[in-house]
Amino acid sequence: MAGFGRLRHLGVDVDTTSAVKAVGRMDRWIDRVYRRILVNGHPDANHLTPLVAMYFYGRSFFLEDRPIPDSSKAAVKYFRGQATKYWLQLRRQSQGHLAIALQRFGDAATPKAIMRSIKEHSVSDEELGMFWRDTERSWWWYRAPIETQALMVEAFDEVMHDDAAVDACQVWLIKQKQTQNWKTTKATADACYALLRRGANRLASDLLLEVALGGKTIEPEHVEAGTGFYEKRFAPSDIRPEMGRIRLEKKDDGVAWASIHWQYFEEMSKVKPYKGTPLTLEKKLFVKKITERGPVLEEVRGPIHVGDELVVRVVLRVDRDMEYVHLKDQRGSGTEPVDVLSGYRYRDGLAYYQMTRDTASHFFIDYLPKGTYVFEYSLRVQHEGKYHSGIAEIECMYAPEFNSRSSSTRLVVE
Repeated sequence: MAGFGRLRHLGVDVDTTSAVKAVGRMDRWIDRVYRRILVNGHPDANHLTPLVAMYFYGRSFFLEDRPIPDSSKAAVKYFRGQATKYWLQLRRQSQGHLAIALQRFGDAATPKAIMRSIKEHSVSDEELGMFWRDTERSWWWYRAPIETQALMVEAFDEVMHDDAAVDACQVWLIKQKQTQNWKTTKATADACYALLRRGANRLASDLLLEVALGGKTIEPEHVEAGTGFYEKRFAPSDIRPEMGRIRLEKKDDGVAWASIHWQYFEEMSKVKPYKGTPLTLEKKLFVKKITERGPVLEEVRGPIHVGDELVVRVVLRVDRDMEYVHLKDQRGSGTEPVDVLSGYRYRDGLAYYQMTRDTASHFFIDYLPKGTYVFEYSLRVQHEGKYHSGIAEIECMYAPEFNSRSSSTRLVVE
């Protein structure tokens, strides 16, 4: 029902006959809920639910097509009173539903109070826009993050006429899409509705980001329609030191991003950790020793011996949610893994698939929430010599510009 209403808001010539018929059924449903409350008693208690809030939101699209019938007016009046009294008990998406619906029903005060409260709980970031820290994965439909953010765009636009908040909420939607995907067709439809119907027309401009390397402007070729994506590759013989000076210029409003990838060979001892992205890695090696107090980990700072058990510890930090992340930890040539079986693991609230290969251990993470995570596994020293432990590398496969690496530790085995 709400979908038909949104299509009509977008200016689509759609037949709403079936939606209007559904309105009558929903009016009878809300009346049954109200009558059941009267029968069971305690009408002054909180009976406001996300489903009731969704009813008001969907119903508000068709107030002119089909006014509230006399048989349902008592129920609607009752739940409007409940909404003004108990809206703080609902989750943010349901609060947004109520704010928009009550505004359309003629309530001038409550919707603005709801939106002021929602904005007070928000977080604003120059890069990520406006978002809320209560966003999480849940089985409940009224806690879906994409649908909730899309509704925030609609509510700030229609209730508060806050263009700055609308743009900031849209920025979060776009930046979220950079490192994750929209899980369902409903999430995709809601996000597109929020981006197209509200705020500035982000599809009106076809200007591309101007890129210059060493003072020379890059001419775009084979530009992807809609996204404006294009790439430029340089052969090793064409790369000059002055090309390290990169200038990006966006000549119109909106959000854009770019990435530079430079591939070359380097000695392992000269590889430095990279902390220029939201992903950061730190790799350390420890020798596991059995003492009277039990197993003790001592960080590798000098020679080790054949037969020692090494514990590899990789600390991963990320400042935003990401999906489809690949962590690869290289292994020293004179060491062998203790655990060679691949499989799914769950540790410290993170689920991933661990796979052991000849030269490295791989960790495939479907969903990486923001936070700090520690990966540990054991190696056995097999050969004498001097060699490096190898570096740990990580990349968001959905957005490869988000990557990082650690440094390598030099091992001296006696």
